[in-house]
Amino acid sequence: MKIAVDLDDTLSVVDRVTRASGYIERYNLPFKLKDENAHALVEVFDWKEEDVLKFVREGGITVFTDAEARKGAREVLTALRQAGHEIVVLTARQREWFVNPEKVSRDWLEKRRMPYDEIVADVPFSQKGKYCKEAGIPVLIDDSVTTCLAAQEQGVHAILMVDKHNVSRAASIRYSASNWKQIAGILNVLLPNL
Repeated sequence: MKIAVDLDDTLSVVDRVTRASGYIERYNLPFKLKDENAHALVEVFDWKEEDVLKFVREGGITVFTDAEARKGAREVLTALRQAGHEIVVLTARQREWFVNPEKVSRDWLEKRRMPYDEIVADVPFSQKGKYCKEAGIPVLIDDSVTTCLAAQEQGVHAILMVDKHNVSRAASIRYSASNWKQIAGILNVLLPNL
């Protein structure tokens, strides 16, 4: 069975504050911290999308490429593959930011020895559920509440990776977990029934 897994904030832990703060200080830019728990980089500071793009192009992409792997992610993905499941890394990383999002994602995955079968990039958050339905992927693991709700509407079993940016809305998703051990527990119950 195919299982789709998001990369940023699901397989990884993205720190959107530290490097961006250093960049802002280094260039004496006027931006102020707006929401340290924001999920979108553009919402962390009071800057515009063009400011964020400039930051990303001037080295800020390392916020994503150097992000640490979540504890237990590799072990759970390894066990899933050993059980015969296919892992599709499904990311919203777009070309405008990452130029070649598949390659950047592959590099991150391989550097951390994360097992996967396929990488699909540049799929907007709101379209991941539709993509899963059309590709015959019955399970999606993601950290976006919006993505998980849209997936549920498509009949896809969404598992929300709960973190500081989405904890207040986690109850709106049928399945949610705050770590990969809990996700493995949900999958152990869910997969045999699909």
